[in-house]
Amino acid sequence: MAAMSDYLENKVVDAIFRGQPLPTISNIWVALTTTPVTDSNTGANITEFAATGSYARVQLTSNLNSWMGTNYAQGVASVGSNGTVSNNVAITFPAPTGNWGIANSFVLLDTATVGTGNTLFYGQLTQAKTINSGDAAPTFSANTLQIQIDN
Repeated sequence: MAAMSDYLENKVVDAIFRGQPLPTISNIWVALTTTPVTDSNTGANITEFAATGSYARVQLTSNLNSWMGTNYAQGVASVGSNGTVSNNVAITFPAPTGNWGIANSFVLLDTATVGTGNTLFYGQLTQAKTINSGDAAPTFSANTLQIQIDN
């Protein structure tokens, strides 16, 4: 499961209670980090793999087909009661052409460029994963990256 960042919590509070618009997020980028992430981390201060050895964040479009609704249905708005959404499609990083290191956490951000952007959600991997040159491309299979808003 993942937690919401301070950045996004503040945007939700401002939207609901203070009449401010929520940011429009057309795409979400998934990143892997080598150290745990906290609520206050941003894209600039997470310890992400360097943009070498073919590492890059993976883009998922923010739409009804990329993300499973809270009612576990694809292609329709959420009507479930568990506050949980998950990836409806596989999230596959590039195959490593260099040694990336040990992945401990994942982060969902609002920009593609390593070292930039706003953290939206983050979570610890169930098990740390060493990623070396020649390994299979790291992948989150469909419905394995879960985000729960109703904690």
